[in-house]
Amino acid sequence: MNPPDPIRTIDAASLRQEQDREYLIANGLGGYSSAGILGDITRRYHGLLVSSLPAPFGRTVMLTALDEHVRLPDGTIVRLGTGENACLPAHFRLELNLPVWRYEVADGIVIEKRIGMRHLQNTVDVIYDFEGPSDASLMLRPWLGFREIEAALEGRERAVPVLRASGARYEVETPDGLPPLRMMLAGDEARLELDGGRHAEFTYSEEAQRGHASLGLLWSPGAFTASPENGRIAFCASTDPWYAISSLTGAQSLEYERQRRRRLIAIADPSLREGMAAELVLSADSFVIDPVGRLADKARARAVGDEARTVIAGYHWFTDWGRDTMISLEGLTLTTGRPGEAGWILRTFVHYVRDGLIPNMFPEGETHGLYHTADATLWFFHALDRYLRLTGDWNTVQGMLPVLEGIADCHLRGTRFGIRVDPEDGLLRQGEEGYQLTWMDAKVEDWVVTPRRGKPVEINALWYNAMRLLESWLQRAGHGDRAAAIAGHAERARSAFNKRFWSDRLGHLYDVVDGEAGDDPACRPNQIFAIALPHPVLDEARWRPVFETVRDRLLTPVGLRSLDPGHRDYERRYFGDLRARDAAYHQGTVWGWLIGPYIDAWLKIDPAAGPAARDLLSGYSTHLSEAGIGTISEIFDGDAPFMARGCISQAWSVAEWLRCWAKASEGAAAEADAEDLQPARESAPV
Repeated sequence: MNPPDPIRTIDAASLRQEQDREYLIANGLGGYSSAGILGDITRRYHGLLVSSLPAPFGRTVMLTALDEHVRLPDGTIVRLGTGENACLPAHFRLELNLPVWRYEVADGIVIEKRIGMRHLQNTVDVIYDFEGPSDASLMLRPWLGFREIEAALEGRERAVPVLRASGARYEVETPDGLPPLRMMLAGDEARLELDGGRHAEFTYSEEAQRGHASLGLLWSPGAFTASPENGRIAFCASTDPWYAISSLTGAQSLEYERQRRRRLIAIADPSLREGMAAELVLSADSFVIDPVGRLADKARARAVGDEARTVIAGYHWFTDWGRDTMISLEGLTLTTGRPGEAGWILRTFVHYVRDGLIPNMFPEGETHGLYHTADATLWFFHALDRYLRLTGDWNTVQGMLPVLEGIADCHLRGTRFGIRVDPEDGLLRQGEEGYQLTWMDAKVEDWVVTPRRGKPVEINALWYNAMRLLESWLQRAGHGDRAAAIAGHAERARSAFNKRFWSDRLGHLYDVVDGEAGDDPACRPNQIFAIALPHPVLDEARWRPVFETVRDRLLTPVGLRSLDPGHRDYERRYFGDLRARDAAYHQGTVWGWLIGPYIDAWLKIDPAAGPAARDLLSGYSTHLSEAGIGTISEIFDGDAPFMARGCISQAWSVAEWLRCWAKASEGAAAEADAEDLQPARESAPV
């Protein structure tokens, strides 16, 4: 029997109390539909249709919003959503992580509104189902953006777009080379009533709060009107060709999307098929995308029988980042039963290795990566190891061995940004003026907030882990001499690590040694990787004191703080303008993804802790009704109540929750089996 579809409901009373929650639907290309759950457009990234377009455009806000009004049988006009005398939803819910609004309009008229995006298409469908008198009608005014998501909000009128009509099909073109926005409305007597076009100024309140420009002009050609046909009105907007748009009705596209989402749940790890875990399996799907803008990737992949895939690091503003992709790979693809896509992602990224590095990130709308990272490449080894262990695909790893050896050689002799193994002790150092190369990468203009130049603790834990993995792969491939040489580098690094990073006085590990100001004694979560990785670099005798320090000083219900609250630089809130936020980004702010290595370390020290780890992870349930509904945010304030901040949906936050839930479930199941067997063991004859 299949488990029930995951549903998350927010009632009217709760809707009125908090209005900073958002929905997000992704299309598998990096495009999406997103706004406040009351219909508010508060971010420059919001849009009913944000299309993912080939370079040089990238993700582009095509259709920002629909003004929705119902004309009642007596001629009264009621606005749906927010505003003076508007009809607020009676409740909001996610069904299979797809949003549904229920409006109880006057005179017994009830409207259920659903939004869906077609997978791998830049098409959004909005369905309105009517209950009650059939002589009501709906008026929809589209507000068009035609702005790349990172472009400045415009406070001036641009050239008026050109509108073309062919029957019930409408196209709007702009002079800047974007594809036309295509719209259609299905209903009784559906039509578009032109009024000469209007410009209106929108205020983006979240941008104002974040210290950015917050006023922008949108344009509307007129208003669509229709009455329900068999109780339904359907609106569609797209940048796809008409043949693709008209191949499905809105209702069909929503049903096919529901079926696709049920399959995603069905193929995931058995522990992830119900409740909050199933919701997060669907959230995970939003990050795994076809990089439609990088046509060379697609052509190269298809030439060898693959498909190009990558990972969006977070919505709304992140693109694909090497570090985030490799950390997220297991949770997003392997734990969710999608190993083929994991292989596609790894084989896509290996083509971008330059000077021993994979890209840190791909800028929006561009086809070439930026390489300023010291750890993404080391996380690539970790991701490849998890892929091999869970799929057995040795051919992929063996085919990459020359590249992997080249990466090791580049790190040993030195590569970009001061990344080099110190010949004196075998530890890996990094740093170059003006660059932030570790995951703690906040920078405001020329100010690098946490430069960590020197030998960071997690970089060296990752380096040791990577060398041990490479050693084992070379040994398996029959390259014994080369494997022995790599093993020597690994052992040298391990010995130096345990001499240099452990502090009896602190009772934990230094965050950086040989830094610009000497050894950094700050208590940060980075030390947990010295235990958590498959090949832990830290001597086992010191695991427990490091783990207990992290637990006692840094653990919160939603992840680990980035800095001990007792440190003089600790920031309790992530709030304010860009400079204030970046100053707090890694100075106390809680990071959801760090719950992953914390649980890895915990289960190494106490393999029976699976049920307790699940209890900790269960605490995220409340958060799934905050910020981005049905997903996990990027960061949280360092102090209670741990307000969600940053991106409303973050790949590694979701991925690490899923991975650890499955891992802790295995431990819990093993513990339960052991308890079930215990009486039999006790009564068995000796």
